[in-house]
Amino acid sequence: MILRQARREELDKALEWAAAEGWNPGLDDAAAFWAADPLGFFLAEVEHQPVAFISVVNHCADHAFLGLYLCHSAWRGKGIGLALWRHAILHAGTRSIALDGVDAQQANYAKSGFVRVGATQRWEGQLLAVQGNAIRLAEPQDLALIQVLDTVGNGYCRAGFCKKWIEATPTRQTVIFVDGSGFATVRRCVAGIKIGPVLAPTADMALQIVQFAANCLASDKVVLDLPEENTALASFLADAGFCKGFKTARMVKGVPPNPTNLLQVIATMELG
Repeated sequence: MILRQARREELDKALEWAAAEGWNPGLDDAAAFWAADPLGFFLAEVEHQPVAFISVVNHCADHAFLGLYLCHSAWRGKGIGLALWRHAILHAGTRSIALDGVDAQQANYAKSGFVRVGATQRWEGQLLAVQGNAIRLAEPQDLALIQVLDTVGNGYCRAGFCKKWIEATPTRQTVIFVDGSGFATVRRCVAGIKIGPVLAPTADMALQIVQFAANCLASDKVVLDLPEENTALASFLADAGFCKGFKTARMVKGVPPNPTNLLQVIATMELG
């Protein structure tokens, strides 16, 4: 068994694994993931074949995020995933590390020093797409403002990730309130579209910008990942006929960041 940093093309392969597991990644997520921290992706290989993958992305000097923890089914139960976990987690150094993991794994993560600080609830449904004069497509000159909003909402800076994540592509668009009070990114995924992050002062404004974003990439399936404390937006979605998907535990090892109510929907369970 060899444990090593992954190459860029191997991240594409890991996202194929994630799609096979039903995680429904975005069609061009790899570029934004890689921009966040090119040294933060690791794999285990046996006989020159990758069998497990993990990311420990250093967003800034104080905070990292762990995700994409995958092991090929034929190699589970052999200690390979745990060995890779221990190897990769060293990349974070003294930073706090957050993750979104299924509830069933909380006890295992706790053994590594992770403490539950919240949860993320997935919602799926159909959304009436609308237009409005208060929201527009983001432009390159909006980057600085968007990064400030993202930092305030999440409680830490992730400049490299944010810059690439909000970049317009054929499968991704970012929209912003004209007054600069919030923004949202929508991206096409293996199935449907996901909208996140959503930063807005109120749940009502969050719903407005989500409906506008849905107009950019029309789809019959809209997916949003809400922090569990965001009951106001969850109520709107329930009234709109959305259904709950799977739920993950937000756990942190070290000093947790301090997100604000501006964060209505997270960007991705893989990088926070």
